[in-house]
Amino acid sequence: MTVYEKIVAGEIPCYKIAETDKFLAFLDVSPIKEGHVLVIPKVAVDYIFDLDDDMYSGLTLFAKKVANAIDASIPCERVGVAVVGLEVPHAHIHLIPIHEVGDVSFANPKLNLSPERMTEIAKTISSAFQLA
Repeated sequence: MTVYEKIVAGEIPCYKIAETDKFLAFLDVSPIKEGHVLVIPKVAVDYIFDLDDDMYSGLTLFAKKVANAIDASIPCERVGVAVVGLEVPHAHIHLIPIHEVGDVSFANPKLNLSPERMTEIAKTISSAFQLA
């Protein structure tokens, strides 16, 4: 069972941004920028391009709504999108608030944010998502 499956099952807590019956968005616990969000399907599929068409398009549309909430609540030029697929064997999309191209590099140092700051960021983005 992957860490994302454990999050979906409620076995591991997360800083939840938004959720539907099929998808979940939560803060990355090792972010490269404040507001770095992971968007996953609740079904366990390793490779994003193995998702069926409905799940893939649904995930993308859900990620778009989350990205709009990030953009509305976290100061940034854009919300960068990355699908790497090697870190955790569960399809996921990274949404990262950016000011320049280099901000989306996974070679950048990871931030070490306090639980209080993570909670604050999650509430801010989640509130913007609810308003959309």
